[in-house]
Amino acid sequence: LKATVYDFAPSRAGEHARTFLGDWQGKLVCDDYAGYKAGFGNGITEIGCMAHARRKFYDLHEANKSELAAKALEYIGGLYEIEREPKDLPPDKRRDIRQARAKPLAEALHQWMLEHRQKVPDGSGTAKALDYSLKRWEALTRYLDDGAVPIDNNWVENQIRPWALGRSNWLFAGSLRSGQRAAAVMTLIQSAKLNGHDPYAYLKDVLTRLPTQKNKAIDELLPHNWTPATPDKV
Repeated sequence: LKATVYDFAPSRAGEHARTFLGDWQGKLVCDDYAGYKAGFGNGITEIGCMAHARRKFYDLHEANKSELAAKALEYIGGLYEIEREPKDLPPDKRRDIRQARAKPLAEALHQWMLEHRQKVPDGSGTAKALDYSLKRWEALTRYLDDGAVPIDNNWVENQIRPWALGRSNWLFAGSLRSGQRAAAVMTLIQSAKLNGHDPYAYLKDVLTRLPTQKNKAIDELLPHNWTPATPDKV
């Protein structure tokens, strides 16, 4: 099943994330957003996002050319370099490569972070960058033991980016219901793309068939199940 699902909520309150996830239990690749915390005690496994950890050091380096930040970026860059080789391999092979090559590098990075954290004052930008990774280290390195999960959530971030960029131009959804409808439409469009369909052809065919489609067969119109009724005319 390949799908992209959007949900519209009027605020960033954690209750909206909890409502959306419901009783789902699985592996959630995410940043340090507090709204997910309750789920981690109820069957959801936290997979940390290495890109967010990297961003803390990148911002630190951009601000003052920190040598420590540059070294951290070098370490993390090495972890990403290792990811390039097995990206098209099955999960078990990807895990083997991570265990053999990435795990020793990650352990070296962790030890380096611990040593340097003792040398910087609390509250400094450097301390904050180090603490972000050190406090979430277990979650950040779970990908090493599971070839089915990614090193970061950049794929999801890219799916959200059109909405994030659009907010500055759209300003308002109009109402809660309008926002929910927009999320539903965007879900269908992005899921159609994800399953290799042309979104226009998909929506045209689905909207044509929908009025006469039997309720028991409605799943046939979902992007991951859909095949055009008249392939030569769509």
